[in-house]
Amino acid sequence: MNHTTTPGPRPGTSPSDAPAPGRDLRLRLRGTARQCLPVLAMYGVLKLIGFAVFMYLLASSGEFRKKHPRFGGGAHAWDVLASWDGWWYQQIAAHGYHPALVPVPGATGLITLEGNSAAFFPLYPATMRLVSVCTGLGLYGAGMLVSVVASFVAALGIHAVAARFGGHRAGLAAAGLWAVWPGSGTEWSGYSESLYVALTVWACHAVMSRRWLTAGVLTFTAGLNRPTAAALVVALSVAALLALRRRQDGVARPLTAMLISPLGLAGYLLWVGDRMGGLGGYFTLQKGAWAHTFDYGKQTFDVFTSIAVGRFDYLFACPLEDIIGVAVVLLGLLLFPLLIRLRAPAVLTVYTLFTFALVLGSQQIFGNVSRYLLPAFPLFIPPAVQLRALRLPLLCTLLGITAVASGSYAGYVLFEVGVP
Repeated sequence: MNHTTTPGPRPGTSPSDAPAPGRDLRLRLRGTARQCLPVLAMYGVLKLIGFAVFMYLLASSGEFRKKHPRFGGGAHAWDVLASWDGWWYQQIAAHGYHPALVPVPGATGLITLEGNSAAFFPLYPATMRLVSVCTGLGLYGAGMLVSVVASFVAALGIHAVAARFGGHRAGLAAAGLWAVWPGSGTEWSGYSESLYVALTVWACHAVMSRRWLTAGVLTFTAGLNRPTAAALVVALSVAALLALRRRQDGVARPLTAMLISPLGLAGYLLWVGDRMGGLGGYFTLQKGAWAHTFDYGKQTFDVFTSIAVGRFDYLFACPLEDIIGVAVVLLGLLLFPLLIRLRAPAVLTVYTLFTFALVLGSQQIFGNVSRYLLPAFPLFIPPAVQLRALRLPLLCTLLGITAVASGSYAGYVLFEVGVP
C-alpha cells in the first residue's frame, strides 16, 4: 500500500516561522524605500537651497515688479516662475488652442507672425488642467505641483540609470547634479522640463531593461510634451533596430515600440498643420512668430565666434545668460566622450547626441540653451561615477555649495536677467 504524507515544517522550525502572506511585498517595499528615500532627500534638500537663494535674489532686486505679468512681473517674487512660457501654458490650460497664422501688420523683420499658443505642446498644460480640476488648486498651483512632483520622479530615474554604471553612490551623485545643473531653475516652475525629463529618463531606463512596450508608450507620451522628443524617438529606434539585429527580444516588442514611439510627436504636428492649412504649419509659426528655426548651427557659430572676441552683436544677445550657455555647451562637449568611454548603451549616446544636434542646430534665443540642454541627463553619469569615490559628507558639502550658486546661475540669471 502506498502512503502519502503531507510535508511538515523543516526540522528546527515551527508553522509560525512560515512566511506570512504579503511579507515578501513588505520586504520589497522596505528595500525600495531604503533605496529611494536618500535620493529624494538629496535632491529635495539641494533644490530647496537653490530655490531659497533664487527667491532671495528676486526679492532683493525687486526688478520683477516693474515688468508686465506676462514677462515676469507680479506682486510676489514667485510670480516670476510662471512667466514667459509659463504664461502661455496657463493660457492653454484655461482656454485651449486656437491655431492660426496671423501676420503682423507691416512687419519686415524676423518676426512676421503673431505669437500663438500652438507653438507649445499639449501634455504639460493638459496635466496642469487635470490636476487643477482634481485638487481645486488654481492653474498656477497645479502647474507648480506637476513640475515639482515630476522633478522628483526624474531624480529617481536619473539615479536608476546612473546606478547601473557606478552603483547607488553614483546614482545619488547624479540625482544631486540634476538639482544643480545649469538650467535647473525651470525644474520647479511653470515649465515643461521636469515632466519631459521624467518621461525621457524612464523611457531610456525601460529600453536598458528591455521593457520595449513601456519604453514605446513613454516615448509616445514625451512626444506630446516637447518637439525635442524627436531625439528620444531616434534613440529608441536605433536601440530597437540593434535588438532586432541581435535577435535579443524577438521581433514583436522592439518593432511595436519603434512604431508607436513617434505617434505623439507626429500626431500633434499634423494636427497643428491641419488646423493651420498646411502640414508645415507648426514650423511656419515657430519661424515667423518666434524666429526659431533649424539653421544647421549658423547662429550657434555666430554666438561662439562673437563671445570669443568680446562682442555681443548677434541675434537675441543676452550677455550673461549667453556666457553661461556657452559654458554649458563646452561642458557637454567635454563630457560626451567620457560617456562613450563608459560604453553607455546606444539609447543614451544617441539620445544625447541628437539632443545636442537639435538644440545647437537651431536659431533661437541662445541664452535658453542651458535649459534646452537640461534634458541631456546622460551627461550627469561620467561626473557622477567619479564623485562616487567621495565620502557622503564631502559629496553633500560639494553639492550643497553648488546648490547655493545655482540659485543665481540656474535660477536668477535664467528667469530675470535673460529670457526663459
